[in-house]
Order: sequence, then structure tokens, then C-alpha cells
Amino acid sequence: MTARKKRKPRRKVKRRSSKSGFWFERGKLRLSSFLLVLLLGGLVFLLTLSLIGKWSSNTPTTSQISDQQKRQFIEKILPAAQQQQQQYHLLTSITLAQAALESDWGQSELASKYYNLFGIKSDQPGSKLLTTSEYVNGQWIKVTARFAVYQNWNDSITAHTKLFVNGTAWDHQHYRAVLTAQNYQQAAQALQQHGYATDPGYAQKLINLIQEYQLNKYDKQ
Repeated sequence: MTARKKRKPRRKVKRRSSKSGFWFERGKLRLSSFLLVLLLGGLVFLLTLSLIGKWSSNTPTTSQISDQQKRQFIEKILPAAQQQQQQYHLLTSITLAQAALESDWGQSELASKYYNLFGIKSDQPGSKLLTTSEYVNGQWIKVTARFAVYQNWNDSITAHTKLFVNGTAWDHQHYRAVLTAQNYQQAAQALQQHGYATDPGYAQKLINLIQEYQLNKYDKQ
């Protein structure tokens, strides 16, 4: 008998998948899909840059305010500040420095639109609900509060001085040390010590502004 030769088992040939998807077609990367993703990514990037630029243009910062604008701001509110010193002994330099710091040299929305230079809050009719930053428990947070609205900057300065003169509801002498201060350093520290602002560096910021723009020269009458 003749021995039969054993047939070798045929190897299974793996066929490329014919399935198609977003990224691949018949096992190959779809160029059109890749280009589409790149295009969409570029559009998102450009839109993000546009939104950032729009936000920045609507949010004035001290670095964007020229020295001339700052000088003009000081000259505009100087007479009212000097009048308050003459009447209530609140140093002109303190009023000017606080107004500049609180209102970003008159450029903030609260100052330019509602004439509130010092961020004075109010629950009276006509007050505006706005968002501000406050230093709470060791960090800056955004809070929403109602702020007073004035007819002009002079009215805002008068209200600011009366806050020191009248004190708080629980202590009418609360800001007495601000009015009796012999110089701007003492007045700035008194504001800090009596909790006028939540910013822990508030007093030093006022002192730096007064020294940089020599605002203390207006204290002499």
C-alpha cells in the first residue's frame, strides 16, 4: 500500500478589516478627519483668544492707565478732597489715595458709571448689585453686594468723609483715629487697624501711592 502524504494545514490569512470609522477607513487613517479636527481645534483656540482679549479690553488695570490720566484724576477730585480736610480734618492725601486705589483712578465701572469712588456699600433704594473682590480667611474671593450710587464724584467724597465722622452703628468713634492722625502714615495705619478694608496690605498700598505721587504736599493748608 502506498502511504498517503499528510497535507499541511493551511495558514489562515488575516484579512484587513473592511470596517470604516471616523478616524480610519479600511485600516488607513482618514486624512479628511484629521484635517477637520485640526481645523476645529484652531477655531476653538482663536475664539478663546478673542474672548480673553475682549475681557481684557473691558477691564481697566493700573498698567493701562497713563500717568497723564492719573494726574488728571487727582486734579479733578483735589478741590473736594481739600474741602473735606478743611472741614473735618481728613487728610487730603488719604482721600486722594483711597479714591485712586478703590476706583482704579476713576476707571472702574462703579466709579465711572455710578460715581462711587470708594466702594461704599448700601442697601438703600437705587443701589446697584455688583461683584467685587474681598480678602476673606486668607484668600481673595468674589462676592456680590449692593453699592451706593451718587450723582457725581464730589458727593461720593462727601459720603466717604461722613463715614469717618459718623463712625459705625455700633461705635460712633470707630474712625476717630483717622481724623486725628498727624500724618498720612498714621491715618493709613488707623484705617487698617479699624478694619476699613479686608486687604491686609491696604495701609501700605495707600502709603506707596501717596509717596509715589507726592500727594502729601496737598495736606498743607
